[in-house]
Amino acid sequence: MNNALRIGPQRRITLHFAVRLMDGTEIDSTFGGEPASFSWGDESLLPGFERALLGLKTGDRRSVVLDPENAFGPYNDDNIQHFRRDTFAADDELEIGTVMQFADAARAELPGVITALDDDWVTVDFNHPLAGRELTFEVKIIEVALDAPAQPVSLR
Repeated sequence: MNNALRIGPQRRITLHFAVRLMDGTEIDSTFGGEPASFSWGDESLLPGFERALLGLKTGDRRSVVLDPENAFGPYNDDNIQHFRRDTFAADDELEIGTVMQFADAARAELPGVITALDDDWVTVDFNHPLAGRELTFEVKIIEVALDAPAQPVSLR
C-alpha cells in the first residue's frame, strides 16, 4: 500500500462512505460493512461526490456538505407527470408512494413515484428522491492505488 498516492485520475479507491440528510438521517453507508471500491472517473459516483475526494490519501477522513447541484440535482417541477388512470393495467398497485418503472422516449427504464391519484388521474414524480436536498457526504479512505491501465484492443 502506497500512502503517498492521492486520489485523482488513474487511481483505484477503496473507502467507507455515508450519505446523510442535513437532519442526520442516514441514506446510505458502508461503515460497519464492506467498503466500496471504484476507479476515479468511472462514473460510479456522482461528479460532486467524486470531486470531494480529489487529493485525499489513504487514512484521510472528510465530511462535506453538498448542495443539490453537486449531489442529485435541483428539484424540477417539470418532472411531475399526470397520467390517465385507465392507461395503467388493472392489476397495477396504484398507491401513493409506490415506485413504478416507466419507459422514456429511448425505451430506457425510468423510476417514478406515485404522489397523488384519484378516480381519473395518477400523478408521478420522476425527480430523484434526493433531488433538491443538501446532503452530508462522509468518507474514510481505506486505500488509494494505481489503477490497472486499460488493455489495448486489437481491431484486426
